[in-house]
Amino acid sequence: MKKRVIALVDCNNFFVACERLRKPELVGIPVCVLSNNDGCVVSRSNEAKRMGVQMGAPYFICKNQFKKVKFLSGDLTYYCEISKRVMDKLYDFTPDVEIYSIDEAFLDLTGLRKTFNCSYEEIIERIVREIKEEIGIDVSVGLSYSKVLAKLANDKAKELQKNKIDKKTYKIGYRNIQKELRETLVSDVWGVGKNITALLKKHLIQTCYEFVEQDDVWIKKNLGKVGIDLKQELLGDSIHPVESITSSPKSISRSESFKEFQTDKNYIINELTSHIHKVCKKLRTEKLLTGCVGVMLRTKDFQVFNSKINLINPTNTEFELIEVAKKMINKMLVEGVVYRSVGFFALKLTSQTSQQISLFEGQDTLKKQELSKSWDKLEEKFGKGIIKLGS
Repeated sequence: MKKRVIALVDCNNFFVACERLRKPELVGIPVCVLSNNDGCVVSRSNEAKRMGVQMGAPYFICKNQFKKVKFLSGDLTYYCEISKRVMDKLYDFTPDVEIYSIDEAFLDLTGLRKTFNCSYEEIIERIVREIKEEIGIDVSVGLSYSKVLAKLANDKAKELQKNKIDKKTYKIGYRNIQKELRETLVSDVWGVGKNITALLKKHLIQTCYEFVEQDDVWIKKNLGKVGIDLKQELLGDSIHPVESITSSPKSISRSESFKEFQTDKNYIINELTSHIHKVCKKLRTEKLLTGCVGVMLRTKDFQVFNSKINLINPTNTEFELIEVAKKMINKMLVEGVVYRSVGFFALKLTSQTSQQISLFEGQDTLKKQELSKSWDKLEEKFGKGIIKLGS
């Protein structure tokens, strides 16, 4: 089996880093980003971590307990835009990129030393440097021979930074695999859950070294193929390769709870309009069209009402879909009912490139398509929210 060279690139305190990118005055002060509807903490700056703010802590408790921390409402659309810029940059180094989450990606760098005329360590240091210089985001990179070891190396890099050691990369090579396995608990390994940890602890197996020393027959009997794969990955064999092929989404949706319960029809329609724009922007990014759209309304008492309609001509422009959605929601809204959220979803997605152009497509439709593209360009240049549509 040919040995692979795998890197894991992970953005540091990503949501906080995005906020500091557009608000430099936040640099150096304790900052936390909150979840949808300001429920709990989902991202913390290093300053906030040192103060004791816990991940997932409820905001209503933290705001009284940590007066010096700056708490910010999350902006997922903005974070996705920055994430895309980071991920696009990774493709400058290799086509083999597996986007694992909004702030993490695996890279297969096998054989690229000759391409870049430098060592693998120098390649990942260059990745860190260029992302910081061109985008403004700090990343940590773990380098090894499998995904599990790359994740472990990335954790080591973050641990060094936590101890105020200015090193954003870490390599687990063949010479130090055994040392790392002796120093790492199985419970700290990516993908190992409570059940596996409890079973191994029952057999007095706590470190990764103790685990890989077990006979394959015993591991297969107690953990099955998952256990065998884990052992191989820990020993440096890439059992789970970097999967760079991504499939198109089957549907795209957007919903969000209101800051306060609502009966105001215009407010609800404005929120719906905002969701439609975000869905359409995603459709255009993916080069997709929707042939069926729907509206969702959720009441204060969590009753959910849905309505959907098939479109005559698939589209990805909000100037067409807003007209359709307004008619739908006007029929759904009931006077006096209190609502907590509204949503919009797009179904029956097809490729924009494979769509046959209609002979009867009028100038009005073409103008709406151009308006949508112009909207995207304006937001890319001046930021999200530069244009809003009234109800």
